[in-house]
Amino acid sequence: MGKRRSYDAEFREGAVRIVLETGKSAAEVARDLGVHEGTLQTWVSRARGAVAAGTGPLEESEREELARLRSENQRFEAPRTLRTVVPLRWVCSEREVGCRRNVGSSLPSIGKRP
Repeated sequence: MGKRRSYDAEFREGAVRIVLETGKSAAEVARDLGVHEGTLQTWVSRARGAVAAGTGPLEESEREELARLRSENQRFEAPRTLRTVVPLRWVCSEREVGCRRNVGSSLPSIGKRP
């Protein structure tokens, strides 16, 4: 019986990528790489299952969108933090539409007409 070989994740992902992107059969790619056909077919099946389940590796466009969304999230996170640390009290006249009065505010009312 032969010795059991171990392959690192990068090699497995590369072999699967060759099968999926080039359209070559798993048997052909396995022969080219010196891997048992059944082993490569197992890797390909797992990768297809992971993609279908949404748990596989991200594509380049998905990676770019994720980076953009994380950046956008950080931009919105900072003002929210400031609002909790330094609460603003808006003071407005009675004639302004859509303005909420802050009842009990210690700030003087500006723009009030008698």
